[in-house]
Amino acid sequence: MNQHHDDGEDDEAGGNRGPLMALGVVAVLILAGLWLTHILGGAASVQDCLAAGRTNCAPVHSGG
Repeated sequence: MNQHHDDGEDDEAGGNRGPLMALGVVAVLILAGLWLTHILGGAASVQDCLAAGRTNCAPVHSGG
């Protein structure tokens, strides 16, 4: 026969771990999407500048 000891603490800790891991993965994916949007937006503006026939399209980075 199986003896089941139910004190509640182990079940709650194990039950919270999955949703917290999923929340962490979603947060990382959102941050990666925002970063990628920023990078692609910069590349798109340079491409638009070049498509307009301009020659000085290099992005200007401020020193800091």
